[in-house]
Amino acid sequence: MKEKKKLSLAVQIFIGLGLGIAAGLLFIAVGKENWADSYIMPFGTIFLNLIKFIVVPIVLTSIISGVISLKDIKKVGSIGGKTIVFYMCTTAVAIVIGLTFANLFKGTFSVLQTSGLTYEATEPVSFMETLVNIFPSNAVAPMVEANMLQVIVIALLFGFGIILSGEKGQPFAKMIISLSDVSLRIMEMILKLSPIGVFCLITPVVATNGPKILGSLAMVLLAAYICYILHVVIVYSGAVRGLAGLNPLTFFRGIAPAMMFAFSSASSVGTLPLNLECSEKLGAKREVASFVLPLGATINMDGTAIYQGVCAVFIARCYGIDLTLSQMVVIVLTATLASIGTAGVPGSGMIMLAMVLQSVGLPVEGIALVAGVDRIFDMGRTTVNITGDSVCSIVVSKMEERKETRKAKANA
Repeated sequence: MKEKKKLSLAVQIFIGLGLGIAAGLLFIAVGKENWADSYIMPFGTIFLNLIKFIVVPIVLTSIISGVISLKDIKKVGSIGGKTIVFYMCTTAVAIVIGLTFANLFKGTFSVLQTSGLTYEATEPVSFMETLVNIFPSNAVAPMVEANMLQVIVIALLFGFGIILSGEKGQPFAKMIISLSDVSLRIMEMILKLSPIGVFCLITPVVATNGPKILGSLAMVLLAAYICYILHVVIVYSGAVRGLAGLNPLTFFRGIAPAMMFAFSSASSVGTLPLNLECSEKLGAKREVASFVLPLGATINMDGTAIYQGVCAVFIARCYGIDLTLSQMVVIVLTATLASIGTAGVPGSGMIMLAMVLQSVGLPVEGIALVAGVDRIFDMGRTTVNITGDSVCSIVVSKMEERKETRKAKANA
């Protein structure tokens, strides 16, 4: 008797996503939208809490294990440098795409009433403050607060310490490697619940925001999503093909579970474990992916940059302002630099948008125009962000492989 073929995780998550959208529309049809928030969302929150619980142990132990396996502190610097350059370049391209298509769509945007708008802008964090905040003052707080940049620094320092300790550091190294394996097994158990988690996360979003999508912001959302898709299809396909030699269709098939999870959860950090698993299957080295992906979850803002470009043009239109070419150049520069400057700050998308608006003299209160459907924007921009993280991990892995090959040939 033939054994029944099990559905892949990607297919299961896709089914969960489809059923969640259908359930959300059903709640709207019967006028019970609040039920989704009251009875479905709590289970989604439980699942997301489980994912977030395992993120810090995985990031901490994976990076330490990765540094140990590299056996060379200079290699870590090489990987870090390539990662930051990649993220900065793709973010700059993303904001250009966002501004270009927002200007093409500008005539279709509904002009909303701006009188009486209020928005409490969070104080932007300067680059120097961010630089100081990257370095932890104790070893426990960053793990409790899930401050990924500080967790990465802690992991790097312990990894360097183990390498420099030589034989004396080996007992600690073995314990870390063991803890890393245990954390990955726990992650696998949690990820088996992904289809249910995705269903419970997407249902209340559709039930709550369904009617709003068809409202006055429909064209703004459409412009943003066209930009999201174009950036993923053109920029990321080009990067995996040109820099990693990977077929884009193979890449998208492999990263699909992480993309669908990111779309339903709107959480880059929550998607980390699944993104790590998908990226490794696509050829990213464990020691590279475990460093690049957590870093990307905090500083890679391609999707957010597109969102800012589209929203800046929309808000300017509502205030009767036409952005000049020089103002758009300022937006590109501000958004690219702000992607690093607001790293790890909660609600960084809104903080970055406030900084972008201020940089070209647009009223910050305009954020209130898009705040109502921010979750819908967030689902798309998170999906773009985590896809970019995966691309970077694969590209940097391949670049490091080629570098090692050249070294080996030179020494032969």
